[in-house]
Amino acid sequence: MSTGLPVFDTTVNETNHWLKALEDELPQCDRHQAYGAMRAVMHVLRDRLAPGGAMRLAAQMPLLLRGVFIEGWRPEETPIRWHTPQAFIEAVGAALPPEFPADPGIVARRVIKVLWSRMNGGAMEKIKGEVPVAIRTLWPSEPART
Repeated sequence: MSTGLPVFDTTVNETNHWLKALEDELPQCDRHQAYGAMRAVMHVLRDRLAPGGAMRLAAQMPLLLRGVFIEGWRPEETPIRWHTPQAFIEAVGAALPPEFPADPGIVARRVIKVLWSRMNGGAMEKIKGEVPVAIRTLWPSEPART
């Protein structure tokens, strides 16, 4: 599909690569479900971060995903103080579509893995440093660069 605008064509292409990477991590999910998982985890992560951290993370995303990330955001209400991985995972579960085919804990870990593998300049490492130590257990031990 071509929009005729290179900036839009590029962001659609990049977003599809990110979603395909997540589909590979969540084989029980189709493209629509991968999008739902990406959106849910990005929103929970965004809401856990201070506005500056959220914007640093958004700056590393393709334009289309940046819009999804910011959609519905109320920066004056963040950060939400989840301190445990379980609280973070419960928030992901609440943000996922009903009857989602994957466990919210697995979804959180796999989306973070894909984000980390796709970000430039250590953005996810910096974000990791902005969340409580307990929540950092949701990050992979080492990013796999793609």
